[in-house]
Amino acid sequence: MMKRTLIIAAISLAFNTLAFAAPTTETNGVLRDSTGRTLYVFAKDEVNKSKCSNDCIKVWPAFVAKEGAQPNGDLTLITRDDGAKQWVLKGKPLYFYVGDKVGEINGDGIGGTWSAVRSSPAPATSKKSSY
Repeated sequence: MMKRTLIIAAISLAFNTLAFAAPTTETNGVLRDSTGRTLYVFAKDEVNKSKCSNDCIKVWPAFVAKEGAQPNGDLTLITRDDGAKQWVLKGKPLYFYVGDKVGEINGDGIGGTWSAVRSSPAPATSKKSSY
């Protein structure tokens, strides 16, 4: 009976740990969410404050935290003006690009203000955007 209780407790702890683990991964030097979507930062954002709203947020959806998510190292959370909790990396709010499919980096360099989050700098590129 004691062994069974310990096994159940261990399984429960493992699932709880997974539920609150950092929601990101790195692939080929690019930060992605747990499903493989590329994460971006916006040069016009302030530290821990998103400046992307209205039409901008339709093209660049915020990387919103799941219920119960907790900060983990350099990944923290802010509360957006709309009340949603958004993931932030070292003070920079994180976003997706609607023009990406899993594994793509199509938003990198758009308008000179959007950058894929990388572990090392990428060559500078610029693409047109209204934002």
